[in-house]
Amino acid sequence: MTDTAHDPVRVVVVDDHAVMRAGVVALLTGEPTIEIVGEASDGREGVGLVRRLAPDVALLDLRMPVLDGAAATAEIVALPVATRVLILTTYDTDAEIERAVEAGAVGYLLKDTTREQLADAIRSAARGETVLAPKVAERLVARMRRPEPVALTAREREVLRAVADGLSNAEIGRRLLIGEATVKTHLLRVFAKLDVGDRTRAVVVALEKGLLAG
Repeated sequence: MTDTAHDPVRVVVVDDHAVMRAGVVALLTGEPTIEIVGEASDGREGVGLVRRLAPDVALLDLRMPVLDGAAATAEIVALPVATRVLILTTYDTDAEIERAVEAGAVGYLLKDTTREQLADAIRSAARGETVLAPKVAERLVARMRRPEPVALTAREREVLRAVADGLSNAEIGRRLLIGEATVKTHLLRVFAKLDVGDRTRAVVVALEKGLLAG
């Protein structure tokens, strides 16, 4: 990592599109606080570059051959270097964003980002700050506010239906041909999913949500 605020942020650029990669490098070359120390054309090559050069920031495309951006991010984060990963991509779907963030990327930018925004993002990423394009931030916030649908497995529904029938754990085990300890495990998972603390409440909530139908 850079030792002082005056040292340039060392960056590697990883993108399988040569023209796009050259454009990003050209965009950043005029920034006195940023130094491009390496380029790679796929995720595997990018991981090797990071391992060898230990840059402050790895600027990764998301969809690349050999090893994609999310997988490369996970490998880079696992390396014994202090490199931060910043995703720069054209893709802004929920699934793509989640994969990158879960893999350990500190930022997610879209390729319509201006030179100034990109440079600021790289400096922020080097400090370990989270950097998200406004559209990406909006999507993540909206997703967090949207309640996740509760999904019970087929076995969890069977156990809960048996509870609704008034059976004890031992009786449920005999009905479903599973051990009593397994019944308890299924019930604990159901309680966690439905955010309840007892069997009766679990049945009530499951019925309200239509989880025992069919």
